[in-house]
Amino acid sequence: MPVSSKTEDLEAFLTVVDTGSFSSAANLLNQQVAKISRAVTRLEATLDVTLLNRTTRRLELTEEGALFLQHARDGLNVLEKGEEALRLLKRAPSGKLRVDAASPFVFHQLAPLVAEFSEAFPDVSLDLTSHDSIIDLLEHKTDIAIRIGDLSDSNLHARNLGKSRLHIVASPQYLKKYPVSGDADTLNSHKLIGFSDSPGLNTWPLRQDIDLRYSLRASSGETIRQLCIAGQGLALLSNFMVQKDINEGTLIPVFADDIVSPNRREPVHAVYYKNSAVSSRISAFLDFIQPRLTL
Repeated sequence: MPVSSKTEDLEAFLTVVDTGSFSSAANLLNQQVAKISRAVTRLEATLDVTLLNRTTRRLELTEEGALFLQHARDGLNVLEKGEEALRLLKRAPSGKLRVDAASPFVFHQLAPLVAEFSEAFPDVSLDLTSHDSIIDLLEHKTDIAIRIGDLSDSNLHARNLGKSRLHIVASPQYLKKYPVSGDADTLNSHKLIGFSDSPGLNTWPLRQDIDLRYSLRASSGETIRQLCIAGQGLALLSNFMVQKDINEGTLIPVFADDIVSPNRREPVHAVYYKNSAVSSRISAFLDFIQPRLTL
């Protein structure tokens, strides 16, 4: 019996399930909500079943929808692998590659490499996204995520890209006004800048156990960096985002001997699904960036 489901309808259905709403799916696929809704309705009509129960508050898979979901996902993945195999006959990776990382990593590490990568792999279309918290790769249709710090157990494949040491930094103007003396037990006499949405990052790997008090917080590491440069206090930031500032004297490291290294916040990994159909693009991208990163 011939398959009657259209691939675009299957993609719409999977994206609605992965993102949890028609509007989120439409935003991710860059389509109008009405088009996504029509695609799912058309799929249901083709299959003569209800795949999703729609309420004003949420969407739920029906029993038939849950049964069909994995088959649809596996089917699209097989098709994508087939297309990838054809591309490989040309000996050059091609197609879209969505890469996600915290905004400082995108700004300071990935963005400077885009021009050279695009010249080396002109048929790969990069889509760079920034999230300062850990995202679900399926939900965001992400092929690679760069994650800073130790990895928790998961079904993701990981490539270690290296380590990025931590620095407590402040601007020259701040240090002129509030000179540093002594060791880390004097930290709470300073204005400290912490993370508002990632409490784990507010526990600094110090040789002394200190309950730090923050006078200013921000959700993004890049915002914290800018606040430091503007003389608003001390912060603990990764080398990959402040090394240039340190070299230029825009930021000055302090209390260097009080930071424990190695520590859980230093590792940098790229994670992706083991069975990804875009493996040639992933390998090309990671092989290209790894020797060029300045961690």
